[in-house]
Amino acid sequence: MALKPRPSQRLPPSRNPAMARDEGSVVRRLYLSVYNWLVFIGWVQVLCRMILALLDNGHEAVYAAIERPLQFAQTAAIMEILHSIVGLVRSPVSATLPQISGRLFITWGILWSFPETHSHILVTPLIMSWSIAEVIRYSFFGMKESFGFTPSWLLWLRYSSFVICYPVGIVSEVGIIYIAFPFMKASEKYCLRMPNQWNFSFDYYYASALLMALYFPGFLYLLRHMIAQRKKALSKAKTT
Repeated sequence: MALKPRPSQRLPPSRNPAMARDEGSVVRRLYLSVYNWLVFIGWVQVLCRMILALLDNGHEAVYAAIERPLQFAQTAAIMEILHSIVGLVRSPVSATLPQISGRLFITWGILWSFPETHSHILVTPLIMSWSIAEVIRYSFFGMKESFGFTPSWLLWLRYSSFVICYPVGIVSEVGIIYIAFPFMKASEKYCLRMPNQWNFSFDYYYASALLMALYFPGFLYLLRHMIAQRKKALSKAKTT
């Protein structure tokens, strides 16, 4: 007969799966709350600095005023691609990846790489559309993760502001790329010419032109996605 272990020798009871799920949910919400509020602060800085620079010195001074917080806030969005991949959020990778990749290309591949674009007037509507949309979006998700609810007016703004911000942003992005073309061609920055040890050539000018051509189908795809999101979110809000 097998001997029963004495009380001091008994193994601890296994953890309750429901309790483990609850703890995981708390950690997830805490992380997403911190992330959303930090990036929200970054975009608020971008918006406030843009307005002050615009009022004081005109559109030529906008980029210099917002460069650092813009780079922080936009680069931090890389984490959202990872959030989608691992299932931390419900946003599909198919919608998250092209939008954030395009923004990163404009931030680093155009504005940072070609200072000649900084004083152009299109920088102002670009930054204005980005910052307004992101201040609304990150405050919405920050409140949702932190408090479990969002005011109805913020819900409406979250799923309606894209009607203006998105087209303005897309037109400004395409315009900024087009403006940078002569500087790309003249400088040959990021180009790789043959012959080389990899037996491979790359032309940043033509790669950027290809990316710009993809904006139109990408715009239609993301627009349909956002319209569907809006319909679903606002109809759900009405029923509740």
